[in-house]
Amino acid sequence: VSMPLVMAPVDTEMEVKKISADEKTKKHLRELGIAETCKLTLLSASPKGVIVIVKEGRLCLDGALARKILVA
Repeated sequence: VSMPLVMAPVDTEMEVKKISADEKTKKHLRELGIAETCKLTLLSASPKGVIVIVKEGRLCLDGALARKILVA
């Protein structure tokens, strides 16, 4: 069952299932290493944003954007 990234359990590796954003945003996320089928781990979440581990790096994403990334 897919859920928005902001609702994912902390410290659990999840797979990106769908990104509900425009092409420009999807391209930007791909450049950061976030694309469908990639694995990421949520470090912390708040209504304002999330911090995730993608590959070897940490990224901070805006809450509105994090709600558009569906993970399972």
